[in-house]
Parts: sequence; structure tokens; C-alpha cells
Amino acid sequence: MARISPLVAVPPLAFAALAAVFLWGMGREDPGGLPSAMIGREAPALPQTALPGKTPLTDELLRQPGVKLVNFWASWCPPCRAEHPTLMDLAQDMPVYGVNLRDIEDNALAFLAEGGDPYAAIATDPKGRGAIDWGVTAPPETFIIDGEGRVLYRHAGPLIREDYTNRFLPELEKALAGE
Repeated sequence: MARISPLVAVPPLAFAALAAVFLWGMGREDPGGLPSAMIGREAPALPQTALPGKTPLTDELLRQPGVKLVNFWASWCPPCRAEHPTLMDLAQDMPVYGVNLRDIEDNALAFLAEGGDPYAAIATDPKGRGAIDWGVTAPPETFIIDGEGRVLYRHAGPLIREDYTNRFLPELEKALAGE
């Protein structure tokens, strides 16, 4: 009688474990959302550099009363270009602050001249060190900040289409209702 190796059970067990992880992930409340350790905490420090001719973004601005947005963006980022009209609309109703990430100043200024400037103030993060403190993985990412400078929500990806209306907008409305 042939003896069966216990190693034969490894592939089916590995498959079952992977399937369990996928099923758990699909059952989360927001399977497309990326959790953030920043939620409920004070917003991290901002880079101290700014684009020439633009209002510098300071930590004090994040602690002013009212809900505001902090958007990490770059001129070389196609999704940032796609979300730009949404930011222009949002800027009519609340402060939208920008952090220009790993960009060339002239390119960033040209981008804003071309599509309009939704940002009430801008910081630059040429080496991406500030983005690391905020937990930014890649632009665009937008944070909803309350009147005390605490992070209420983090949205990874462009603010467009269903992602904007189904995920970001309800969180923004919740933040505005809690003012």
C-alpha cells in the first residue's frame, strides 16, 4: 500500500486560507476603502515650503473653525487632473488646501494656471517626506479635517464619479453636519 505524503494537504489548505481572507475582505463595510491610522487624530505637521506666489499652507490654517479639505496632488498625476474640476467646485463652499507632491514648481504652477487654482493655500512636498507622515500612498489623496485640526476621513484616489458620490460625499456631509 502506497503511503501519501502529508505535503499533499498543503495546497488545498493554502487555497482555503486565501479564500477565507478574500471572503472576509468582501464582507467589510467599505471593501474599497483603505483604513487610515490618522482618523480621529490631529493632522500631522505640514511641509514648510510653498509654491512661489501662492499662500503657504500652515498648521494654524488646519486648526481654524470649520470643515476643510487637504488634497495631495501633482501635475504629473493623471487622476489628479481628472479630479481637478471636482476640487474647483468644492472650493466654492469650503477651504481646500493643497500639498503638491514630488513635483517641479514650474509644472505645478502651469497646471494651476491651466485648470484653475482651487487651493486656498498650498504646501510643497518635493521629496514626499510629509506625505509619509500623513500616510499618503500615492496622489491624489484627500483628507477631511475638522475645526480642531483632526482628521475625520481619508479618501485615496480621485474624487470622481461613483467613488466621489458613494464614498467621499457621504463622509463630507457627515462632517459638515457635525460642525
